[in-house]
Amino acid sequence: MVRGRYLAAVLVAIAATSTAGAGIELRDDRGVPVRLAAPAQRIVTLAPHLAELAFAAGAGARVLGVARFSDFPREALAIAQIGDASRVDVERIAALRPDLVLAWKSGNQAGDLERLERLGRAVFVTEPARLSDVPRLLRAIGALAATAPAAERAASAFEQGMGALRAQYAGARRVRVFYEVWHRPLITVSRAHMISDVIGLCGGENVFAHASTLTPTVSLEAVAAVRPEAILGGSRPGRDEAFTREWREAPIRALRALPVFYVDPDLIQRQTPRLLEGARAVCAALEQVRRNRR
Repeated sequence: MVRGRYLAAVLVAIAATSTAGAGIELRDDRGVPVRLAAPAQRIVTLAPHLAELAFAAGAGARVLGVARFSDFPREALAIAQIGDASRVDVERIAALRPDLVLAWKSGNQAGDLERLERLGRAVFVTEPARLSDVPRLLRAIGALAATAPAAERAASAFEQGMGALRAQYAGARRVRVFYEVWHRPLITVSRAHMISDVIGLCGGENVFAHASTLTPTVSLEAVAAVRPEAILGGSRPGRDEAFTREWREAPIRALRALPVFYVDPDLIQRQTPRLLEGARAVCAALEQVRRNRR
């Protein structure tokens, strides 16, 4: 398995760089080939998770612009901000003269990305949707910035950690889970969301897996109707006590009686290597539910 991952990393590097003189070319998640004359030295990231991915891939020292709320690792706090993910400051980005802009397809405005491209900036658009996209994007950034060894270490560590959890909970009793990503209005996730992948990996069953939208808004009555065995989630870091209290005070008795587990949203709602920490927290919570039901 390790050999296979190494071969995949080599193939990414080959696809990204045909010869030293030809520069770098890599297809992004739009299917658009992005070309660099040389490895990226001046990088701007347009979402917090992209800054984190750049640092994890070994390119953090080259990041000179980040989106608001880019707070991990701590070094990202000292980098100039270029707006938030939903509305970036194109002029400020252009003034930084980046040779690579890492963008988020569903989080950034398409018009902003088009303006940056018209200004001659290389924009690599990403759309992480599955757990496997985290190591894939780490390797892609490593190829674009010529930091492949660091990127491969981070990608392999993530794959190995997730693989260990998958093996550990492969035969575990299924636990029906309601996952809250926001409280007012109450928002959860469908099976198309990466959090649902984590729930499944830990031997859980997302009770709203078949919802038609990625992050459906639901009522407390709807949650009670699908009969979860546990409630997990958290909308803001550091609000574990408030999260538990809100569910203990729910107006529906059946929901008040359920076990409640807070998961730091930064560990599971950002598509980064820290998802492994979030997955371990989810798996530990579901295992506690199983132990208490024996």
